[in-house]
Amino acid sequence: MGEKNRTAVVSKWIKTKVLLGSKEVRPFMLDTRKISKSDLKEMLKSYRMVYVKPENGTHGKGVIRAEQLENGDYTYQVETVKKTFSSYDPFYQSLQKLTGKRSYLIQKGIHLVKYHKRRFDIRVMVQRRPGGDWEATGLIGRVAREGKIVTNYHSGGTPMDVKTLLGAHLNERETAKVIQSLNKLGVTTAKHLHKKYPGFRQIGLDIGFDRTWTPWIIEVNTMPDPYIFNQLKDKSIFRKVMKFRQAWK
Repeated sequence: MGEKNRTAVVSKWIKTKVLLGSKEVRPFMLDTRKISKSDLKEMLKSYRMVYVKPENGTHGKGVIRAEQLENGDYTYQVETVKKTFSSYDPFYQSLQKLTGKRSYLIQKGIHLVKYHKRRFDIRVMVQRRPGGDWEATGLIGRVAREGKIVTNYHSGGTPMDVKTLLGAHLNERETAKVIQSLNKLGVTTAKHLHKKYPGFRQIGLDIGFDRTWTPWIIEVNTMPDPYIFNQLKDKSIFRKVMKFRQAWK
């Protein structure tokens, strides 16, 4: 499939590089680099916490949360298993056994806001009308299972109504403002990707908020699962998402 007709890009690295080319999207991108021993050490020194992700992974599988603790120890978590090391070299060697020869990326970590002590992020579904404009057609919250580091539904995350999640922290006016900004960022991101790959018809944008309520793009999925929206009580969102999908067939 030629680049112009491509409807899906799996590589997180390629998507990152494309989106960094947008001055509107760039401020919401997290520092992301291909893994190396020196870059991981440098990023841990700068950010204290990072996520180590498979470049071509899906559903949150293989994601590792790595930290440099206040006492100088290094630790990482996979699924619910944690390991701690007193120095960097054995820590990195242990990580290498996990990653093997697969291509991995390091991404600056953010301390996600929580709902009942569980981390959450928000999936923004953005779809294109046939021959027309891009539109944010659905929002859904994804709440991580207790003790887990990823929010993905396939990794035990719980889909939830966005207003419920935001309403636990913000008033009605603030919630509406955040939703508006999420929709705008989703459309801006889709339009920029579409310039590079005009075959795109939809994206799923995963956005997390830090404790200052700054939105950060965690990942852009070019093959987003529409059926997660069927988990919401409000079925109108799922119907809208499916209507857009059907229009392309």
